[in-house]
Amino acid sequence: MATTLKSLKVLYLFLSIVAFSFFFYAFVYKQSCIFCRPIQSKNIIPEVVLSKGKGIIFMETTDRMELPSLVLCALESAARVYHDRPVAFFMKGLTNISSQNDMNRIRQSFPTLSSFNNVYFFPLRMQDLFNNTPLHPWYMKVDPKLEKYWTHVSSDGCRYAFIWKYGGIYMDTDVISIRPIMDENFVAAEFSQISGSAVFGMSPRNYFTWNCLKNFVQNYKGEVWGYQGPSLLTRVLKELCDLPKFQAAEDIKCESISFLNPQRFYPISYPSWQKYFQVWKTWPTFSSSYGLHLWNFMNRAGHKTVVPGSNTLVDHLYQQYCPTTYRTLLRNEITHH
Repeated sequence: MATTLKSLKVLYLFLSIVAFSFFFYAFVYKQSCIFCRPIQSKNIIPEVVLSKGKGIIFMETTDRMELPSLVLCALESAARVYHDRPVAFFMKGLTNISSQNDMNRIRQSFPTLSSFNNVYFFPLRMQDLFNNTPLHPWYMKVDPKLEKYWTHVSSDGCRYAFIWKYGGIYMDTDVISIRPIMDENFVAAEFSQISGSAVFGMSPRNYFTWNCLKNFVQNYKGEVWGYQGPSLLTRVLKELCDLPKFQAAEDIKCESISFLNPQRFYPISYPSWQKYFQVWKTWPTFSSSYGLHLWNFMNRAGHKTVVPGSNTLVDHLYQQYCPTTYRTLLRNEITHH
């Protein structure tokens, strides 16, 4: 009898260890990958997908539905680097997305992204987005036809509203992600004492983002390029603290906001943007960077694109950080159905 009880105790201990190991694995490894599988919900809406305030947010403020390879690369690289977080792409030309079937249908429209279950597509409705923010009265009065830079100005407003509402990280669609950002509340410098607006991140309902929304309306100059974007973020930062010059590769703390060194996203500054499309003798490591801004606006006249096999820097970046997009280009296949 004693032998039987002893055997049962040993068996119980063994099964307990197996059960503990299973649940430990599930918690540690699966928990961090919650967004690697589709969210199981009857309604696939931003309020559900982005509810944790950890999303990566992209947007398209024109009606364009056929995406250039750089946009696809930006989305793919973010989906890979932030595999444990939702990547949300808001598109003005997209119709309603409210169910898993809708989401699957639009994912299949972009074959290079269809395998990434943490990528979500949503319609961009500016009036709804701006509701209950300082931008709503401005949006109801402004005439887009009279705005010199409407696409860019409206994009500036949307990014502040998105991050105010949902939190997370905003990225322009010409930013290639190479490693995850550790900071939650941050703005990235283009140069010493000058902020960029291609990438920034905040917690939901952060006071800094609210100040950006107020400043947008109070100091609106839509006819001045960049005034509602990089200049605005610089203005709001300087309201909080004096911005010293960067001495090396360090970041600066401005109250609760990290002001990231230019090396983090702009190691190649806009006057040198063409270097991305040149052949280098030695590849830069970008070891101090979280991502790379490819300055698509500067490229609007030349329309330089990645040429597979050209051995340019951008060719190298595509191979490394968005290989699915690259393989599709290499096979000369379409990237949108």
